[in-house]
Amino acid sequence: MTKSKWPPNAKELSIRLHDKLSLDHHNWHQLKGNPNRRAAELLSGALIQLLSDGNISEIESLIEQSMRWLKKEVKAPACPNQQQ
Repeated sequence: MTKSKWPPNAKELSIRLHDKLSLDHHNWHQLKGNPNRRAAELLSGALIQLLSDGNISEIESLIEQSMRWLKKEVKAPACPNQQQ
């Protein structure tokens, strides 16, 4: 068995955090335009990828997108239920 470079349960805890921060059909309209919430959602996703030894370019992309939210360079897309 290979020893992990991360503390025990780190990945599971990051997944739980991401689940708490992610927007879903219950809170989409309320939180879709909140830049801090959107950035946190993306950063928690990047953390999961990092803890999973994910692709560095994908991790960087999530971090860069979160920075765009913090800088208010992006806006929320249309509601998923209204897209055709």
